[in-house]
Amino acid sequence: MASGTVKRVISERGFGFIASPDGKEYFFHKDGLTDSLDFDRLTGGEAVSFEVQTGPKGDRAVQVRSA
Repeated sequence: MASGTVKRVISERGFGFIASPDGKEYFFHKDGLTDSLDFDRLTGGEAVSFEVQTGPKGDRAVQVRSA
């Protein structure tokens, strides 16, 4: 399980980005959040943990939850 901080949220498009301590940035979609997070309340700066899923466009965060 990886950890990081919500870097930015593009609410009108339903996605955002998480910055990890190692400097990598992960895309996440609102469908990838667990019930512990409400996408509409994310503003950036929230500590989260997540699983990394590799796809055709690169790594993305899934199962994103409050840390």
